[in-house]
Amino acid sequence: MSKISSKISPKVSVCIPTFNRANLLPIAIASVLEQTYSNWELIICDDGSTDGTVEHMNCYTDERIRYVRHAQNVGKSNNMRSGFEAATGEYFIKFDDDDRLAPEFLSKTSQILDQNPHVDFVGTDHWVINSNGDRNLETTQLNSQKWGRTELKEGIVQNLLEVVFIRQSFQIGATLFRRSVLQELGFMRPNIQNCEDNDLLVRLALAKKQAYYLPECLMEYRFHDGQQGIDRAIPYLKDKLNYLESFQFTSETLENVRRSRMIETQLLLGLRLIEKGDTQKGRELVLAGKSNSSLKAYSGFVLSFFPPIARKPAFELLRGVRSS
Repeated sequence: MSKISSKISPKVSVCIPTFNRANLLPIAIASVLEQTYSNWELIICDDGSTDGTVEHMNCYTDERIRYVRHAQNVGKSNNMRSGFEAATGEYFIKFDDDDRLAPEFLSKTSQILDQNPHVDFVGTDHWVINSNGDRNLETTQLNSQKWGRTELKEGIVQNLLEVVFIRQSFQIGATLFRRSVLQELGFMRPNIQNCEDNDLLVRLALAKKQAYYLPECLMEYRFHDGQQGIDRAIPYLKDKLNYLESFQFTSETLENVRRSRMIETQLLLGLRLIEKGDTQKGRELVLAGKSNSSLKAYSGFVLSFFPPIARKPAFELLRGVRSS
């Protein structure tokens, strides 16, 4: 099913990739419908949902909404790429199906791009919301501080590579891009399910693109319980290692940070693999990452000799000791 947009090309393309989020997707869509800026198209790209998403999408009659459905799961980044390829607007934003845009997001960010032709993308701060969709001011402030956004002033970001790689201040879902710039870089790399956002931002910085920071919370990012369980952590750490191995910086400071993060990621992935039962590969990665945290590495290496049935409680006990 595909709903065709009006003949007049929209100024802004909004893309929401989705997969089995029929309970939350309508809330994300509503946040676009409630924008104070109306010259947009909304592309929902569906990665083979089986939870009633198709039936729900049939309920929309707004011609600005388009639905791109994959009959089978093609993977997170490939699904996002399909939404990007369907876009026709001059500007582009992608945000997740469990998040929301504040009503003035498109009007404020597009105005900056309209008035500053040399700016390639505009990033904003964002609220943190809980699983019920409630804003949490304290968590939002701590999150903004953690990722260095409290140190950013409004305007052109001068040290962009440091900001997007070391601080990781920009969040793709809270950023409006010139679509031509994303086309130039090929948007997100295919077949990456995690860290594809970080990878794109680093490539933009390396390509000397210009970013503008708007210090207003104009998007809502949802925190879920159990977002980093072991079944999600292992694929994430594998993709993070792949992402970190894709670059080599000329700056000694940046390169030292990259290598340190790579070693730490090897260690964490190794520990998770040992816990899961992939003993040999886990040991190799733990030994490769031991220089970053010898105690953690040696603890994990010792636990790798435990019988598989005893590893999970042993790792849980170890994590409890470290956090106390």
